[in-house]
Amino acid sequence: MDAILQQYPVITEIPVAWGEMDALNHVNNVVYFRYFETARLDYFKEASLMDDIKETGVGPVLSETSARYRLPVTYPDTLLVGSRVTHMEGDRFTMEYEIFSKKMGAVTTRGTAQVVMFDFKNNTKAQISPRLRETIEAIEARKALSTDA
Repeated sequence: MDAILQQYPVITEIPVAWGEMDALNHVNNVVYFRYFETARLDYFKEASLMDDIKETGVGPVLSETSARYRLPVTYPDTLLVGSRVTHMEGDRFTMEYEIFSKKMGAVTTRGTAQVVMFDFKNNTKAQISPRLRETIEAIEARKALSTDA
């Protein structure tokens, strides 16, 4: 587990709820996108991204997301969701997620998201600010430090 999640600077712990199960007795596929959303918001909190919206009117908008299901998750379980930014362009960045099941001791799901910065005042795309770019780079550097140890 440690080796897998060391590649992710932000880890979110999520207990599986009984109500997330579907008729086939495993977590419904749609729920994984909520897990990704929770992890993404934890990452944004680390980067103070949501606070920046209040000051600048510029914030993140999800433009695309995907999931690759590897193993079915069932109740009860606790999941660890690793999140990281793997690529940045002028106005967008790519996030990756990996969901690890404590009960199974294995990765169950992988996901990606494309996040575009958006100026809500002017209703247009916006550039990633230099401050946000530096913050993301600093967050991502933490995983490099943990794998060097």
